[in-house]
Amino acid sequence: MVVKLNQLSLRDLFAVILPAVLIAGLAFWGAAQFIKPAPPHTLTMSTGGDGGAYQRFAARYHEIFSRYDIDLVALPSAGSIENVARLRDPNFAVDAAFVQGGTARVLEGDDLQVLGAFYYEPMWIFYRNGLQPRNAKEGDAPLDELTTLMQLKGRRIGIGGNGSGTQSLALELLAANGMDRKNTSLIDDGGLGLVERLSNGTLDAVLVVGPTESALVWTLLYTSNVKLMSVAHAEAYSRRMPSLAHLSLPRGAIDLVRDIPPQDVQLLAPSSTVMVRGDTHPALVGLLMQAAAEVHGEPGVFQRPGEFPHAAHSEFPLAPEAARFFTSGKPFLQRYLPFWAATLLDRLVVMLVPFIAILLPLFSYAPRLYAWRVRSRIYRQYGELKFIESELHEAPTRYTQSEWLLRLDAIEKEANRLPTPLAFTDMLYTLREHIGLVRNAILRSAANPEPL
Repeated sequence: MVVKLNQLSLRDLFAVILPAVLIAGLAFWGAAQFIKPAPPHTLTMSTGGDGGAYQRFAARYHEIFSRYDIDLVALPSAGSIENVARLRDPNFAVDAAFVQGGTARVLEGDDLQVLGAFYYEPMWIFYRNGLQPRNAKEGDAPLDELTTLMQLKGRRIGIGGNGSGTQSLALELLAANGMDRKNTSLIDDGGLGLVERLSNGTLDAVLVVGPTESALVWTLLYTSNVKLMSVAHAEAYSRRMPSLAHLSLPRGAIDLVRDIPPQDVQLLAPSSTVMVRGDTHPALVGLLMQAAAEVHGEPGVFQRPGEFPHAAHSEFPLAPEAARFFTSGKPFLQRYLPFWAATLLDRLVVMLVPFIAILLPLFSYAPRLYAWRVRSRIYRQYGELKFIESELHEAPTRYTQSEWLLRLDAIEKEANRLPTPLAFTDMLYTLREHIGLVRNAILRSAANPEPL
């Protein structure tokens, strides 16, 4: 009888590997449901009016995004109010937007997140030099300095265009002083055209929200016969309105040579932020944080190096990627790998879960399961052999010697047909030796002679 010896038992191998492959496949399929798709190559951002700070900053963001082959598309807008409306509109294609702090409130069903405070946006109050007191009589001297908003009551004031954060904050501040459209001429207008209107006397004052880099702010600071109000109640406003900070613009901070401003100026300032939709790709949110750190982390008139961006109180939740950036900075993989490679590996990290939780135990138990299947077939023959030996010992006369040997030959024949891998041949030969021992016991048995 020829014994079938193989390097491996294909039947056992298949019986072990197939379930393992199915289990691993199901585990990887389940993990794949949690993998984010690859980041898109475009980020659409709602900014602000032409020449405004939001557009200038978006242009700098565009340069940074282009390093990673991501195209940042900037969409002009009226300002913060319109930007938030765009983010809430599911039919408007936009991923992120600049938003002035304090101009939006959480609504039911909102899926918007903030990325922290990016920079201060002071409220600048410029007024025309030589304003006469209200109800002035002929020969009365013009006002020297204006220090309170109440002094603008009844005058012509530019409060920014509709949909802008400037207008929203201006109306809030004026209302706190009992001023509205019934007792004051409020002009819904913004942009560089305000400079000419203030200079030619068709406006008495303008309220502008923006950083010093804003074209309108910069132009007004250098415009003759225009003054900048130092708000006497700045600290009081900041206490009553948590979204506002009290800032001090030091004398000469804008221009030391021309001494602009000619004295310290007290200002109010909300913080500007960027808001994103909840489904904006995390990798793009991470890039926004890196761009913000590069652009807004520079020293400025109102900030120290590295002061911005930072986490700030907001009604809206802080985006997880922003929170991670404030805690640990740039993602670990992006410190050493190109953006595309880092994002790919980051997405695939989730696949390590089934590998560690499923495949590693399978690699450990599969060889044992394979060995158990091979041994079980040999042990089954041992069971039959032990049954014959016990029966022979208890009732040797139950069968004739030939019958005992026929039963034993059947076991030996089955053993020789077993597909046994080479690694387990010692067990097979041991089984054959034991079959021989039982055969000798049958042949020695005097209680079972052959019938005549």
